[in-house]
Amino acid sequence: MSNHRPARFRPRYGEGPLHLLLLAASFAVTGYAGLRLLNGDWFAVALWFVGSALVHDLVVLPLYALADRALRSLPGVRGREWMNFVRVPAALSGLLLLVWFPLITRRVEHYERGTGLPADVFLSRWLVVTALLFTGSALWLLARLYRRRRRAGPKNRTAGSTPQRRS
Repeated sequence: MSNHRPARFRPRYGEGPLHLLLLAASFAVTGYAGLRLLNGDWFAVALWFVGSALVHDLVVLPLYALADRALRSLPGVRGREWMNFVRVPAALSGLLLLVWFPLITRRVEHYERGTGLPADVFLSRWLVVTALLFTGSALWLLARLYRRRRRAGPKNRTAGSTPQRRS
């Protein structure tokens, strides 16, 4: 009789041993990064972390929940199938704004040495990236609707027209 440990491991843990190993490794890397980060001014880092969690939960979450609700209440919205084509570029643009906010709003001193760029380029570049994200998403949606329409065939293209017969 063989004692097969991986077969007994999965029912207890829920996944295979490799999953547990990768999860433990990611926790180890995160712990190391946290210790390195907190090595300097741990109080400021902890205050920033708690503050950002509070700002997210009390300000940002209600804002994007309201935006999502407003998007769903628009006339002609039949479902959620196209909403991700607005949500994804908006979320990516918001994330870029969050990460680069000091440079976009020109609130960082001595940034030119670190970036090698003048202060006035970040806002315009963020706007261009945002426009490209929404344009790409719109093109993807149009391509998807076009493919769906082609698959539906000529019967669903126009409601009042009748197909022409070949003689």
